[in-house]
Amino acid sequence: MLKSLKIVAFLLLVITLGFFYGFACRQNIIPYIFYISEGKLFNGFILMNKGFNPIQGWSNSTEASSVKDNPLLETTIAPPSTTVTPALRSVSEVLKEGNGIIFLETSDRLQLPPLVLCAVESAARVYKDRPVAFFLKGLNDTNTEELVKRHFPTLSSFRNVYFFPLKLKELFIGTSLHSWYKKINPEVEKYWVHVSADGCRIALIWKYGGLYMDTDIISMRTIPKQNFIAAQSSQYSSNGVFGFFPHHNFTQECMEDFVRNYNSGIWGHQGPYLFTRVLKKFCSETKYNDTEDAMCGNITIFKPERFYPISYPSWRRYYQVWDILPTFHNSFALHLWNYMSRGNVTVVPGSNVLAEHLYKKYCPSTYKAMLISAKSHH
Repeated sequence: MLKSLKIVAFLLLVITLGFFYGFACRQNIIPYIFYISEGKLFNGFILMNKGFNPIQGWSNSTEASSVKDNPLLETTIAPPSTTVTPALRSVSEVLKEGNGIIFLETSDRLQLPPLVLCAVESAARVYKDRPVAFFLKGLNDTNTEELVKRHFPTLSSFRNVYFFPLKLKELFIGTSLHSWYKKINPEVEKYWVHVSADGCRIALIWKYGGLYMDTDIISMRTIPKQNFIAAQSSQYSSNGVFGFFPHHNFTQECMEDFVRNYNSGIWGHQGPYLFTRVLKKFCSETKYNDTEDAMCGNITIFKPERFYPISYPSWRRYYQVWDILPTFHNSFALHLWNYMSRGNVTVVPGSNVLAEHLYKKYCPSTYKAMLISAKSHH
């Protein structure tokens, strides 16, 4: 008899607990919610005890004591929610109008320096009515749009910024670069990160159209042309910034020349030198110099001052203090020559260098996060 009573009591306890659990679920008061971050599953407790960098977002290598210790947490990170996060919108949907602004990251890194974030933010501010698409090789299909934006909090408030995984194999299908990619061995390529970026930017603009910019270019005002390239000097074109309609014959010829004359052992052969070679084919009779814009059919050739008012031999001037700040009134954007500095030069808040003034004006969200990060380290 006593044994039967114990069984009945146990069953009643199970039913009661089940009732309260169901009620709690309906009221959304279950205390833990799971997030997917960089392919890993974290519960609410673990997430809130991981480090948070105000510039970069959550980091597995930095420890944070509490939410109160970081002033950005209350404004950039929303509290846990059981709302289902929407999946990434497709690339074709976002770039269907052919007017997107495209950035690339062909390394696997997700911890991006302020200059990269500044480049994307400045473009989002200048081109408010156009989508800014950032393709990162380090992303994967498990990264939903909202969670990716949590990783880059300084960009989270811009509704026109979209993040996409960069899938080289899928990107090159249907392009003239596909045959090259199928037989290439990245492990033996000396400049693979850069060469693959050279190929990706051409393929993306050929497929979707729009404007491509390197991630060390700070936008200041809109570029008034849709089909254009930028002269780096009177003799050479650059491939750091260019724009074309989808399936333009210039980008088509660039892809064909890329494969036909492939030589990855020479720095720039698949990039600026490629654009220069193709431009000469299209504009053998066109004379352009470094002081005026020129036309080649329906292609505008912008003079160097439009994007390179400070040439690459003088790149350190961006990281120096100027007595009188330049206006750059003839420029659309500024290339800060990150490759020349190899990423070893950064902007220190309060240093009063030219680049700091550019950050303040054209990417204030990134600069604000830099200030907070600098204060937290002191």
